[in-house]
Parts: sequence; C-alpha cells; structure tokens
Amino acid sequence: MRAAFFDVDGTLTDSNVWQGLMMYFKVNGLRRWTHRAYWAYHMPYYLLMKARLISQGSFRKPWAAHLAWYLRGYTPQEAEVIWNWVVKEYLSHHWRLDTRHLLDNHRKAGDLVMLVSAGPQPLLECIAREVSAGHVVATEFELRDGRYTGRSLEPVCIDENKASLAKAYLKRRAIEVDFQTSYTYADAISDLHLLEMVGNPVVVYPDDELKGEALERGWQIYPADS
Repeated sequence: MRAAFFDVDGTLTDSNVWQGLMMYFKVNGLRRWTHRAYWAYHMPYYLLMKARLISQGSFRKPWAAHLAWYLRGYTPQEAEVIWNWVVKEYLSHHWRLDTRHLLDNHRKAGDLVMLVSAGPQPLLECIAREVSAGHVVATEFELRDGRYTGRSLEPVCIDENKASLAKAYLKRRAIEVDFQTSYTYADAISDLHLLEMVGNPVVVYPDDELKGEALERGWQIYPADS
C-alpha cells in the first residue's frame, strides 16, 4: 500500500494547533495561571534556543509535552468541547487549502493518509475527521481515573520520534506500506526523519534550513516558489 504522511502545523495549516488550544482558554477566561506558568517555564529555554545554546529539540519536546498542563482535571468528554472549538473556530481561518487538496488527492487515489503531529492525540483525531484522514499519530496525554493528569506520555511525537512512532503504529496494526513509493509532506527541518522515511519527500512552505536541505537533495518543494 502507498501512504501519504502529513505534518499539520505549517503544512496543512498556516498556524499551530497549540496556538488554537491556548486561544480557547484565553477567549473563555480559563487556566490563566496555567498559561502564565507555561510561558514562565518555557521562555528561558526559547531564548537559549535562539542563542543556539540548546537545540531546537531540547526546546520543542517539553513545549509539546507540557500542553497537557492545560487539560489537567478534564475528562475526555469535557475536553471534546475544546478540540471541536479549535478545529471549527480557530483552524477554520488557518487551513492551507492547496495542501489540503494534495491530501484529498491521495485519499481519492486510495492511499493510506496519516497525520503525524506533536499536537494532542484527541485534537489530531478531531482534525483528521475534518480533513478525512484515516490515521493519526500524535502526542498522548496521560489519563488516570478518567481524567487528564496534566502529563504527557513518552515519547512525544516530535522530531525524530515522528518517523519511529508512525512506523510503530503501522506495525501494531499489521499494515504493510511501500515506503519507497510513499509521500511525506512537511515544512520544518525537525521533520527531516519523517521526510527521509519515504521515497517521495515533499517540503511544503519550508523553513530556510529545510529548503536548503531540499535543494541539496533534489527534493520537491511545494509550492514551487516557496
């Protein structure tokens, strides 16, 4: 089976799912102290990354994992309201319709379509329903006694973990994919392992580092003038 693996932030959208998640709590006046604690914790690491004193991965992994703080105490049913708001109210203004068209073409061709993202698993499942993608690999939040604990489960679906988690997902379900004929669509250098996993890597609205890598390797850049 041929597959098409899609990153979400910057690829299918021109924004980030974490921004939509934070916007929900801001609009509704919720979790203000959580929000302050989140920024207070992560801003020093952001500055260290910008100064190139730590790697992008050292900053990005806890950034994605700690989004679980916002959901602490919620049941999955209560959280469903949040996921639906992010997709219907926030992301509705941020889709990249051209890359969604690429996804639609793969689906219509009968290819396996998988979203691979650092975002929360239930939010990505909601996004998958919106774009008609059949499979999702994302970051899972811990549940205890039917409520989110505020912790993420390891490994976080980011950087090199994206490829390994996607392969593990397929293996668990005994889905055989021809990686050589398959496609990956992604926008950031942190998605390099996911792009290298397939025979047809496509860099979408790439950051400068990924664009340089794509030009050096002769990978397709989409759109061509990006």
